[in-house]
Amino acid sequence: MSDIQYVTAKTLEEMKKELHRMRAVERPAASRAIAEAREKGDLKENAEYDAAKEAQGMLEAKLALLESQVANARILDETTIDTSKVSVLTKVKLTNLNTKKEMVYQIVSEKEADLKTGKISVSSPIGKGLLGKKIGDVVEVQAPAGVVKLQVEHISI
Repeated sequence: MSDIQYVTAKTLEEMKKELHRMRAVERPAASRAIAEAREKGDLKENAEYDAAKEAQGMLEAKLALLESQVANARILDETTIDTSKVSVLTKVKLTNLNTKKEMVYQIVSEKEADLKTGKISVSSPIGKGLLGKKIGDVVEVQAPAGVVKLQVEHISI
């Protein structure tokens, strides 16, 4: 994963803490589990050893992914965001033209997305459809339930 990921300073700090925890706590624990399983005898028939090796492999894959994300992260400064169009970190008030229902979403990176709090990923169908749009623009987004027409009502930070 070599794509640049735009995140807030808080999210980058959380990512770095998670990376440190994985390196300082989880990696040594995985090594200890392998060493303990190895001491129990024949490795060919040792399910505990196989499980510990598999867990270590999964941990190393997660570590590599997180290291890549941290290396490619770019911090977004909310004070420099242009609210004349939809971009990452903007809050967008929308009207669903099919149901006349209003909703507010904040466009965020994949790492920060949380639909329960109204944060949608910039790479989601709605996020992609809204990027660069201005107040009054109508966007047609392909959703699982069919095509949804959304009108941009307001853009803020």
